[in-house]
Amino acid sequence: MDTLRIDEIARRLLESVPPGLQSLRQDLESNFRAVLRASLSKLDLVSRDEFEAQVRVLERTRARLEELEKRLAELGGGAAAAGGNAAPGGAGPTPGGPAEAH
Repeated sequence: MDTLRIDEIARRLLESVPPGLQSLRQDLESNFRAVLRASLSKLDLVSRDEFEAQVRVLERTRARLEELEKRLAELGGGAAAAGGNAAPGGAGPTPGGPAEAH
């Protein structure tokens, strides 16, 4: 988290301090900042730029996956239509078919 945001949070905390403690303002402000920085540094956070980059990667991956699924469906549909009554693997006519002699 950047320093400007930490400063903004510290400022908001200082605004909530009762008027009787305003004389300790500078000390409180530095302590608030130190506690915020220490606490936030322990969190596993990423920057907005890193997050947006990962969103773009995910969007491209989803689009590619959809494209590949569509191609797979087309290839699977084309193979089933061309095979007719053929057994799986193209092993020849099925039993009872026209090639069987009686």
